[in-house]
Amino acid sequence: MVQGEAGAEGLIAPRRLPNPCLESPQRMDLHRELLFNQRIGKNVLNQKSELQKALSKHKEKQIMNQVKEHRETPELERAIAERAKRLEQAEQPPPAEEGTNPTLTEVRARLRHAAPASPAASAH
Repeated sequence: MVQGEAGAEGLIAPRRLPNPCLESPQRMDLHRELLFNQRIGKNVLNQKSELQKALSKHKEKQIMNQVKEHRETPELERAIAERAKRLEQAEQPPPAEEGTNPTLTEVRARLRHAAPASPAASAH
């Protein structure tokens, strides 16, 4: 019999059972790495800062408001607005054609101004 483990009355003293999880080398390495990252301030869980959280929340609210506004406008109003846009675009003068020659337009303008007046106007 071993004398070191026996108590004063000859009973075996209780001791904790070894925990294989705490003694595993993988767990020790992971714990060491987490402590190191915490010391240097590296965020390993990819958690957002308060500012990033607030910004993403604000963007989400804006998107929800836009979707809500789009749903609230009746289809008739949307059709009227689209037709009004088309009419405005139709009223705007078309852009000058790129195929026309600027010298040709100048010559035509000169000919119009240099054209002889009608015979009725010269009788005066």
